[in-house]
Amino acid sequence: MESVFGEPPPSSLSSSIDNQSMAQDVKFSTEEMDGKESFAALTHIGSKGEAQMVDVSHKDISKRVAIARGKVILGREVFDLVSANQMGKGDVLSVAKLAGICGAKQTSNLIPLCHNINLTHVRVDLALNPHDFSVEIEGEAASDGKTGVEMEAFTAVTVAGLTVYDMCKAASKYIQITDIRLEHKTGGKSGDWSRDK
Repeated sequence: MESVFGEPPPSSLSSSIDNQSMAQDVKFSTEEMDGKESFAALTHIGSKGEAQMVDVSHKDISKRVAIARGKVILGREVFDLVSANQMGKGDVLSVAKLAGICGAKQTSNLIPLCHNINLTHVRVDLALNPHDFSVEIEGEAASDGKTGVEMEAFTAVTVAGLTVYDMCKAASKYIQITDIRLEHKTGGKSGDWSRDK
């Protein structure tokens, strides 16, 4: 907290109200992040340092798409069971796919400052990778709206991964959900972005 706001957090609510320094906009000078990106402000922080939902009423409507990926490392024994569709709870990949789609549609209920947006498309693909005994997950979300769909793509991938874990946990507790990341996004003021560029 101290490094973000310039001083330690107040010890009581009354002192935070009296704290004049918290009344200033919380902004950061443009800095390089990983040598690739820069930012000028945190949009989810209000003028008094409080969390806020961003007002997107002034933004233009545009076609927005985001693709995220992740991986669930099963281990050989569980991988073989999933491949043979022999898990006690049923078809792991089919159930996880549906769970990911449902998860994307619930994003604003799960992430407090996300907007409730109308999704025009959600895709969740799961594929078995025999090289590292994993399930690779790709989620895509699309909308014609005023705010991006990155969080919906992330939620699709994450919920699908959690579902794979849930359906396989009786066979192993060593399963890992890993490498969840944004791969690509289009639309909006910031334009197009791809991890490989």
